[in-house]
Amino acid sequence: MAAVSHVVVDWGTSSFRLWALDRAGHVLGERRSGQGLTTATGEGFEAVLETHLAALDIADGIPVMMCGMVGARSGWVEAAYVDIPAGLEGLAERAVHVPSARRLIRILPGLAQREAGRHDVMRGEETQLLPLARAGFEGLACLPGTHSKWVRVAQGEAQGFATFMTGELFQLLRTGSIIAPAVDAATTVDPESPVFAQGVGDGLALPEALGNQLFRLRASWLLAGEAPAASLARLSGLLIGAELAGAARLVGPLENVALIASGAIAGLYGTALGVAGIAGVAPVDAEASVRAGLHAAALSAFRLERVSA
Repeated sequence: MAAVSHVVVDWGTSSFRLWALDRAGHVLGERRSGQGLTTATGEGFEAVLETHLAALDIADGIPVMMCGMVGARSGWVEAAYVDIPAGLEGLAERAVHVPSARRLIRILPGLAQREAGRHDVMRGEETQLLPLARAGFEGLACLPGTHSKWVRVAQGEAQGFATFMTGELFQLLRTGSIIAPAVDAATTVDPESPVFAQGVGDGLALPEALGNQLFRLRASWLLAGEAPAASLARLSGLLIGAELAGAARLVGPLENVALIASGAIAGLYGTALGVAGIAGVAPVDAEASVRAGLHAAALSAFRLERVSA
């Protein structure tokens, strides 16, 4: 069995994911927990990390590369944003050193867009983009989630991006708004639902009317008895459709799109892209992307010899 060469960690606001890798990037061990930024601030970042490393019997001296909110101003050590346009492979050289007596630890920086009127930031998603850049991808990368990111990638650089609060808005609207009674009996959205696709189309066609379209969910429930499952599907579709319209305007034409997503959300965005005329987009697994990006950064920053898989 290959020996552990390095450890990589994706440490977010509410989650902790760690993988022990060999030099070819094979996973030799992993740990997951809900010890995100808030929890780790109380327990101590190094204590949390070393507890997980000890559980995998990782020796002192094995280096660790991290990304995500662990590098935020309120994280372990701030990894200052790198301004775009930014070469993605060069981010490893900008990784910030974390003081530790036991091992070499680095945190990758996030990206910042400082153009007046277009201010935006990301932490963690830039690492998922690294495998795309290494493969020579040019186009738009879509990274859906609580705060979805759309990034224009060209010549190995992140050249522009925009964030959409689609996931957070969906949760707020379904639980704490006037729409909530119309959808509260529904639990999930079927990406194959024609109502979802219709919602995407409506959001794409008239994003400026989103506020009206959202209120009509309540009106349709009151006046036409629309079922909660249909209302929830339409709500999701409207928000994602409006997001796609905004991405096309702010980041670039929806022509060559890479979808970095896992699970149910990958199906929803795949359907939405189809409605937008971009059929057959095969999603790239989000977890595999962040792990591959961290692996590549570790090899570069720690000057480790690359071994082919």
